[in-house]
Amino acid sequence: MFTALAQTLALSWVSGHAGGDKQLRGDTVQKPSLALIGHLNFVHPNRVQVLGCAEMDYLGQLGADALMLAIENLFSTELAAVIVANGEIVPDPLLAASQRSNTPLFTSPQASPELMVVLSHYLANALAESTSVHGVMLEVNGIGVMLTGESSTGKSELALELLTRGHRFVADDVVDLYKTAPDTLSAQSPTLLQDFLEVRGLGILNIRALFGELAIKMKKNLKLIVHLKSPVDASQESVSRLDMHASNETILGVDIPKVRIPVAVGRNLAVLVEVATRNHILRMRGVNNAEEFIARQHKMIQAGE
Repeated sequence: MFTALAQTLALSWVSGHAGGDKQLRGDTVQKPSLALIGHLNFVHPNRVQVLGCAEMDYLGQLGADALMLAIENLFSTELAAVIVANGEIVPDPLLAASQRSNTPLFTSPQASPELMVVLSHYLANALAESTSVHGVMLEVNGIGVMLTGESSTGKSELALELLTRGHRFVADDVVDLYKTAPDTLSAQSPTLLQDFLEVRGLGILNIRALFGELAIKMKKNLKLIVHLKSPVDASQESVSRLDMHASNETILGVDIPKVRIPVAVGRNLAVLVEVATRNHILRMRGVNNAEEFIARQHKMIQAGE
């Protein structure tokens, strides 16, 4: 956490260096005002505690014995870290308690409300439930699309063609998915594979070097899955010919609309993916082409009667 946010929050590590290997397991950031005055049920383990102006003003008006008691209350359970915000001066007993308990103590000149917003966002993403899936992740027409399918169905070639049409590349082969909200999956590439796309016959390509910085998207929310099927598999599967969102795929408890496109000679898959994304955008705006068609059909049947 310190490495990731040191520059953003101007953090200084002033005490408790021995606790640098502590692992954060919860994404809650709290201001323990009531804990300082003895309400121990407000002190929760393994959390980042932020001390802002109100907390430091309270500590500053206490006598020596009361100050020691308040700090003991704060450190009554194992804390992940303590951050003193607003550029406040850290009292010596707080430094000593941090050193004694091996609790990292940071200071920051930023105001505590802004600091807590940044911290909460970082921890929510860093500690999000995650999984890795096989596919190619792209940004097509502004939305996140993952291409899936069996090996040799042409996922990488399709991704390459979409890149030449001005769309953006996120990840190839392995896509890391993070549940950053109850209904949101954020996709990104593993560090080892970042910027690289493997295409049969061409080998490993560096997309950033070939197409430039604008062709790369570091992370993107997954909104649509396009599954490429071989002609044999497609002929054996019953697929709705009216509704492109006839099925969903559930990943980490989130339902993602899924489109199945049979792969066949002569089909322009890049165009089909682009149209699928445009159709998905219409669906998000409340426009359902299949329902409109069915309604028109029923109306004409009733008029004929």
